[in-house]
Amino acid sequence: MRKGLIGILIGAALSLSAPVLAEKPSFDEYVTGLKQEGSAKGIDAQLLEQAFDGIRYRERAVKADRNQPEKRLTLDEYIPRAVPDWKVKKARRLYDEHYDDLKRIGEEYGVQPRFLVALWGVESNFGALTGNFNVVEALTTLAYDGRREAFFRKEVFSALTILQEGHIAPNDMKGSWAGAMGQCQFMPSSFISFAADGNNDGKKDIWTSKPDVFASSANYLKNAGWDDEYTWGRQVKVPEGIGKEMSGLSQDKAKTLAEWQAVGVRRMNNATLPDVDIKAWLIQPDDEYGRSYLVYGNYQSLMKWNRSHYFAIAVSHLADRIKHG
Repeated sequence: MRKGLIGILIGAALSLSAPVLAEKPSFDEYVTGLKQEGSAKGIDAQLLEQAFDGIRYRERAVKADRNQPEKRLTLDEYIPRAVPDWKVKKARRLYDEHYDDLKRIGEEYGVQPRFLVALWGVESNFGALTGNFNVVEALTTLAYDGRREAFFRKEVFSALTILQEGHIAPNDMKGSWAGAMGQCQFMPSSFISFAADGNNDGKKDIWTSKPDVFASSANYLKNAGWDDEYTWGRQVKVPEGIGKEMSGLSQDKAKTLAEWQAVGVRRMNNATLPDVDIKAWLIQPDDEYGRSYLVYGNYQSLMKWNRSHYFAIAVSHLADRIKHG
């Protein structure tokens, strides 16, 4: 009897000390919470109803977020796939077709037009692949999923702000499974910070207005430190003995081209490096046995857009092909 009483008392004590786990709300309840917070942030009540009307939990978005491809191609494999000859041909045609807008916008923001076309081509195949997810639905799904709730919840409210400013209608706000939008694939927070009106119609339309796409991309790069006096860098040959300890994008790894020349780095045709007083970083995205590049500050700007060497090199390679064929 005494043992039974002790057991009951111990069980009661444990139950009192154990943390009470809050039951996760349903998706609909979560949406209600977002609406309430949106209202508190000043989002119009009617717009909130329109933006969240009929949205549902999109399992596809969650699976895409959790199942990023694990197999990584080498740059020798990746570049021909990311920048095939047909894409180069199309890029050069579109560069010529939109040159007046590209030249005007490039001069305004200080970005060479070929890089704007290259970003356009790599991000969305020149606007052909922008995603067909309802952006508010995709972002709400990923916020509710919880893996990166704070990030995606913030993006939900950025998307609502864009709608409230009238840049696009709720039903037309389409994007990728992760909520990246339009022909330059901006997340909503990037749109708020960098989207620009390239055709002076009062809207920032990165979905259908090519001048707005170019101006938004140029504004992003300008704010990321782009300098149109220079290019991005170049592929180089490095002598044996130069490896991981000298490569990387941290400030302590920067050297002048003269200093890289002195340790034996050369152009791919074995010619000397340019006689230009500029800082450069050695990168070897695969390993010391793969491709090596010397990159400048503009490459660092591309890495702020997307923290992937493969992305930045694809954009840079396409920009060079637009210029040199």
